[in-house]
Amino acid sequence: MKTIDQVNDPARMLELLARRNAELASLLEIGKTIISSLELRDVLQEIMSQVERLLQPKTWSLLLVNDATGTLHFEIAVSPVASDLKGISLSMGEGIAGWVARHGEPLLIPDVSKDERFARHVADAVEYPVSSILCVPLKIRDRVLGVIELINSAGERSFDEADLPLLGAVADFAAIAIDNARNYKRVSELVITDDLTGLYNARHFQDILEYEIERAQRYKSQVSLMFFDLDRFKSVNDTFGHLVGSRMISEVGQLVRQHIRSSDRGARYGGDEYIIVLPNTGKQGAMTVAGNMLDRFHSHKFMTDSGTRIPITASFGVATFPDDAEDRDSLVRVADSAMYEAKEAGRDRVCSFSGNLTKIMS
Repeated sequence: MKTIDQVNDPARMLELLARRNAELASLLEIGKTIISSLELRDVLQEIMSQVERLLQPKTWSLLLVNDATGTLHFEIAVSPVASDLKGISLSMGEGIAGWVARHGEPLLIPDVSKDERFARHVADAVEYPVSSILCVPLKIRDRVLGVIELINSAGERSFDEADLPLLGAVADFAAIAIDNARNYKRVSELVITDDLTGLYNARHFQDILEYEIERAQRYKSQVSLMFFDLDRFKSVNDTFGHLVGSRMISEVGQLVRQHIRSSDRGARYGGDEYIIVLPNTGKQGAMTVAGNMLDRFHSHKFMTDSGTRIPITASFGVATFPDDAEDRDSLVRVADSAMYEAKEAGRDRVCSFSGNLTKIMS
C-alpha cells in the first residue's frame, strides 16, 4: 500500500487525504463514545456504525466469546439475515471468525471459495452468498474477547490490505469498551450484592422497594413483600459450626434465586433473614409464592459435608401495598410482624398481614 507521500497524482492524493481524514474523524468519535458511556451495547453500536460508514460492508457482525461455553455468539449483526444469525454459535476455531478468535490474528479473505477455513454450512444455513471476508480479533491484554467480521457478496467491493489497519484500530477501541463495561458491571454488582448469597444486599433492597412502590402508586397496582427468617438457626451454628451455618445461608440464597419468578427481587436482609419484593402482585398471589417457597424448603435436602441432613425450616410473613401499608418502611414493618406471628404460631408456616394476622398453616 502506498503512503500519501509516495503518490504523485494530485487527484489520488486528495482522495487518500479525504479517506485519512474520515478515518481519523471516525476514530475520534469512537474514542469520545467510549469515555462518555459505559452502556456496552450503545458503545458497540456506535463503533460499528463508524465501520459501516467507512468500509461500507454489505454485512457485518460483532461476535463475543462466551467464557462459560468457549463458543462465539453474534452480539450485533447487520445483515439481511440478521435474525437467523442470532441463533447461531460457532465453536472456537470454526469458520473464519472461529479461526481468528482462536489464533488472535486478523484475516483478509478476498475469495472465500478458495479458503478451506470458511464455514460454508453457516452461509448455506442462512442462505446468504459470501464472497470476501475481513475479520479481526478483539484483544485486550493478550486475551481475545471476540471478533469483528465484515462480509461482502459477489459483485461488490472486495476488502483489501488498506482496510486492515483501520479495522484493527477500531477493534482495539471495541475491546477497551467491552473490558471497561464488564469491569464496571462487576464493580456495580459488588456494591449491590450480598457476598454470601448472591442476592441483593439490604441497602439496594431499599432502593428496589422504593421504586416498586412509586410504580405501584403511578399505575394504581399492588406490590407485595415476603419476609422470611430461618427457624432456630442458632442451633445449626451451635451444632455444626459457623462454617456450615454460612454455607446454609448461601444455599438458601441459591434456593431463592432458582425459584422466585423472573420479575421478583430477592435480598438478604441480614443474618438469616431474607426478603423478596413481588411487583404487580396482590395478597393472594403473594401467599401462593410464599407457599411455594415453603414447599421448596420441605423438599430441599440441606446436608453437611459428611452427609448429615440438617433440618432447616423457615417462617414467612406477607404484606401488600397499598392494602397493608402506605410507604416502604411501614410495608417492611408489617411483613416483619407477620413473620413473627408465624414463628409464635409454631414456625415453619406462612402468615399474611391484614390488620389482624391471618395464619396459613403449613
